[in-house]
Amino acid sequence: MSTPEGEVMKPATPAGPMIRTLMGIAMLSGFLVVLTYQLTKPIIEENQRRAIEAAVFQVIPGAVARQDFLIDDSGVVAVTPEGPSDGILIYAGYDNDGRLKGIAAKAAAQGYADMIHLLYGYDPACQCIRGIKVLKLAETPGLGDKIITDSDFVANFDALDATLSGDGKALAHDIVTVKHGTKQHAWEIDAISGATISSKAVGKALHQSANGILPKLIPHLDGLAERVVVNDESGD
Repeated sequence: MSTPEGEVMKPATPAGPMIRTLMGIAMLSGFLVVLTYQLTKPIIEENQRRAIEAAVFQVIPGAVARQDFLIDDSGVVAVTPEGPSDGILIYAGYDNDGRLKGIAAKAAAQGYADMIHLLYGYDPACQCIRGIKVLKLAETPGLGDKIITDSDFVANFDALDATLSGDGKALAHDIVTVKHGTKQHAWEIDAISGATISSKAVGKALHQSANGILPKLIPHLDGLAERVVVNDESGD
């Protein structure tokens, strides 16, 4: 049987070598991904540790040292390599004399584009939130990111009321974000014009976190104040 004019017979490509080549590439790629992860994991963890430590000292004025704790059903326990790993992580900040200056905790809520993650500081002396530090956001540049740069908005957290109710089971007043220029109470957050969604996300994050953490934390504050001695002059 003759081959039609102009038609060229193409040699068949063996499937076996092609499959083995693809499998080899896939295995090599997987190995490189795992190797890269293992090599960069300690660096990433150290960078995260430094970022959190800097943020803790920023949201807890006067703190120069920190100790990490977990809040669980049994109370508040110090974070140790051998200790429990389940619970809500908080950071206690101490001054040079080992006195407790405040507590920092993480909070998050949905913003306009994505989740807004932040760290906030609670001052037991005034029962108020003393400051926030945005850890991660993907809001619209020039609008949503004003929650970081707008000085009037940041001033909301100089002493944002976070007092507990009489029975100590919840905040006495919900932390809420109100329309710009209408703030009347110490537990309200004055929103940014043009960035209302991002502003409300901050208020929601703070309310949810503080309302969940503070009732469990405050009964144990005296114990936290006695756990750290920053300056040990005993020479041991």
